[in-house]
Parts: sequence; structure tokens; C-alpha cells
Amino acid sequence: MDHACNIIANTLCYFFFIAILLLFVNASTAETHYHDFVIQATPVKRLCKIHNTITVNGQFPGPTLEVNNGDTLVINVVNRARYNATIHWHGIKQIRTAWADGPEFITQCPIRPGGSYTYRFTIQGQEGTLWWHAHSSWLRATVYGALIIYPKEGEFYPFLKPRRETPILLGEWWDANPIDVVRQATRTGAAPNVSDAYTINGQPGDLYRCSSKDTTVVIVDSGETNLLRVINAALNQALFFAVANHKLTVVAADASYVQPFTTSVLMLGPGQTTDVLIDGNQPPGRYYVAVRAYASAQGPFDNTTSTAILAYKDTPCSVQGIKINPIFPSLPAFNDTATATTFSTSFRSPRQVDVPTEIDENLFFTVGLGLNNCPRGVSRSCQGPNGTRFTASMNNISFVLPPNFSILQAHHQGIPGVFSTDFPVVPPVKFDYTGNLSRSLWQPVRGTKVYKLKYGARVQVVLQGTNIVTGENHPIHLHGYDFYIIAEGFGNFNPQTDTAKFNLVDPPTRNTASVPVNGWSVIRFVASNPGVWLIHCHLDVHITWGLAMSFLVENGVGELESLEEPPVDLPVC
Repeated sequence: MDHACNIIANTLCYFFFIAILLLFVNASTAETHYHDFVIQATPVKRLCKIHNTITVNGQFPGPTLEVNNGDTLVINVVNRARYNATIHWHGIKQIRTAWADGPEFITQCPIRPGGSYTYRFTIQGQEGTLWWHAHSSWLRATVYGALIIYPKEGEFYPFLKPRRETPILLGEWWDANPIDVVRQATRTGAAPNVSDAYTINGQPGDLYRCSSKDTTVVIVDSGETNLLRVINAALNQALFFAVANHKLTVVAADASYVQPFTTSVLMLGPGQTTDVLIDGNQPPGRYYVAVRAYASAQGPFDNTTSTAILAYKDTPCSVQGIKINPIFPSLPAFNDTATATTFSTSFRSPRQVDVPTEIDENLFFTVGLGLNNCPRGVSRSCQGPNGTRFTASMNNISFVLPPNFSILQAHHQGIPGVFSTDFPVVPPVKFDYTGNLSRSLWQPVRGTKVYKLKYGARVQVVLQGTNIVTGENHPIHLHGYDFYIIAEGFGNFNPQTDTAKFNLVDPPTRNTASVPVNGWSVIRFVASNPGVWLIHCHLDVHITWGLAMSFLVENGVGELESLEEPPVDLPVC
């Protein structure tokens, strides 16, 4: 008996020792990465003209950050521009570190010109392609870069390691100062001017004036498999993406792996990322990578096409002095919602996931545009349709940023009067959301309202698009969380019939959901990260107009379920 007890005790000690050793090994392989970001004006020439463009470290796009799962980032941001600025680490969960999330007046006051702030956070249980960008006014038009999270040391991709990996950042370029563009729109109440070009890794490509000599080139070799990390950093436009004569195998999205599927075209809403494998299986040559708008709304849009070149190694640009033009891909029409839907509904998690099935908070949010009537005597500031001003809302509340405190600071310090906790669970009026709508529904109420969630609450949100002014595909991004997209569809969500479409087995994990034009998406998550978390449309023109709200997630029990104390250098308003 004593001998058997000794064996059991020794076995338990052995496993305890191994567990401690594994924890030590994981801790010892994690690194802390230190970076300096200087936000500054930099001369950048595009479309034949030099603009004093706001950049990070003089780079456009900005620096690529590369880390491993479990690493810590410490990034000192110095603002030498003439505008307020913040940086958001898009898709990073910020477990207990909401102070580092970045949206101005939500989790921090902006970094004033001449000021600085150090963002500190640890990557916890995430790997794949994310990105960082400014989250103040329209600075993110040019202030953005890739954030790539590799597996922990000794761990691997769930697919064969690619020969090369290339970040592909899709953007928009204005032949003007983007801050001036949004300020003019705010003054007039009209829609802002659309962009003048799309870009791939900062370059418009061969189809624009003064651009062909700097077109982005992506190298591939025959027989090899490469990984493209595609990021839609465009300010206001969903985009189609294709590579001539090459299929793309989707393996991840928003830094979550998916069941691989093959497609000839991607559709990414602003904020979304998609990782694809591409095989060098075509005759050696030069093939265009092309990007154009998926424009689901009625109204003007940038109808140009950006290109890069996928070039096989050692392929000449010309033969006997005759230039060889790259092969051009077939792109969907700008309004091809069927192709966009086929793509967005193809995502599945690689295995069964733990979707919340018992729901504590069942929320229904309308998302869409609106029009404010013009106050008397200020017609020059009412140049929207029929003398109105454009606006946008969730559940008829047009979100207003507080001017003097961040919401998180006001919550943490108990400062009254900054926000209220009465954001409605459902729209104040039930109506035919995607049908012909009464004009009485077009004017929302302005407010700084949040919805409070208890720590650990299991949350379902129906995101219902509306046809007010115009229907549109809305990329809805939730800060601080990933979520499961369990269903999407067109028309008005019907709780009696549409619940049959719920995928509670292997839905995809995302941080940004493309709500279909005149349709709906249903997401679920567990509120296990305390703080104040913005949820908003990632078309920046829409968040400017108020298409946003915030969740206030309360602390749980003990230190590990509670928000950390604010950093000592947190900017003041």
C-alpha cells in the first residue's frame, strides 16, 4: 500500500514539475518589443502632387510590427503633427488593458500636438494578421500599418509553412488633406468628397497618373506557396481583391484560423483582414493584383482600380525591347452583392467552437444613416439631400464623443455627467427596417449612451441594417473582443424563422462583421474583458456621423477579472 502511494505521489510530483517547466519555458520565450512611433507631417508624392501627409516615422504605410503570441508590446507614441492623435491596435483584445485600446474620448483623451503616450499590452491567445491605425478624426487615411502575430516559439501554422509571407495593405488616397475633407463635410452637412485613388502598400499602381514607376511588386517563384496577409485599411470603402489567373486559398480572417476554402476573389470591409495562400503554379510571367470598390449604397464612390504586380522571379519586363504588360484579373462589378455574399458566408471555424447557447443579454441594434433637419438661418451648413445634414445612428441614437473626459476615465473615476447608461436594448420604434420608410424615422437623437454588461454575461446582438436614406453593407467592428458570427441574411431579421439559420457548431470568429446591405448579422460573445469597448461602423464617414455606441463591461471578481489601473502618462484632456 505504501509502495503504491509512493508511486502515485512521485507521479503527481513529476506532472507538477513538467507543468511548472512548461510555464517557465512559455514565459521565458515571450519577449517584450519596444518601439517608438513619431506621428509627423512628411512630404509624400502621389498622383503627380506632393502633400504634407501625416505618417508614422516618415513611412507610408507605417512600420510593420512583428511579434509572437504571448509577447508584450511597449510603443511610445510622440505626436509631432498639428492634430490630436491616438493609435488603435485593431483586433488586439487588450485583456484588462483597455487604457491601451486607443479610440479618442472612449478609452483615452487624445495625444495633443507635442505630447506623448506609451501603449503597453500583451498578446494573449491570438495569432494571425491584425493592424494598427490612428483613431482620431480621419488621420487613419495615412496613419496605419500591419501587426503580424506569429505562433509561439515551437508552435506552427495549421497549414504547411509558406515560402514567403507578404503583407498587402489596401488603402484610399485623397489628392487633398483628408482632415480638410472631413472638416468641410462637417461644416456643410453634405457627404465628404470620395477618394481619388485606391492603393496597395501605399502605391496606386499602373492605372493612375504619375504612378506606374512605383507600382508595388510581389515576388513569387514557380512551385512555391506564399502567404498574402491582406488588410483593408481603406477609410470608407469595401473592396474586391483578385490576382490574375491565380486561385486564393483562404486560411484565416481577423487573426482567427478558418476552414480553408478556395476562391478567385476576396471582399473585405474596412478593418477586416484575410490571409490567403497563393501557389506559383502559372507560367512564369507578370500578373496584376487588382482592387476595386464594392459599392453597395446609392451615391457617388471612387470607381477607380488599383494594381500591384505578382511577378515570377527572373521574368523579364520586356522581350526584344517590347514591354510585356501584366495579365489583368476578372473583377466583380462594383455592385455585385451576390459575389460579396458568397464570400462572406463561406467562413467556418476549423473545428467545433464553444458558442454561448444560453443568452443573458439579447440585444437588437439597428444600424444605418439618417438626415437631420436644418436649423433656421444656417442653410449653408445644410447641403445634404433637400437641405438637410447627414447623420447616422444605432437604435436611433447618434453617438456623440464627450469633449472633456474619456468614457473609461469617467467610469473609472466616477465622474458624473459624461455619459449615461440608458442605451436602448431595442429600437425605440419597431418599423419595416429595410422597406419604404416614413421620413419621421430619419432624424435620430444625439447622445453619449453606453450599455452596461456584467462580467461574464453571454451576449447576443442582432445587427439590423436599415434602408433609411440608403441601404449599405456596414462593417461593424467591436473593440476588445472577438465574436462569433452565427448567421446573416437579407431583409428584416425574423426571430421566429431566422433562428433556424444559426450556426452554433463552427461559426467563424471575427472582430469586424460585414452586415449585408439591407440585411442583418447575428453575433455572440462572452463579456469577459472589463472596460469600455466601442462598437462602430468602420466606414469612417459613418462613425463621424454617429454610427457607434459603447459597451461598459463591469469588473468581475478579483484582480484577474478587473481593469488595470490607468498608466501614469495617460493623456489628459
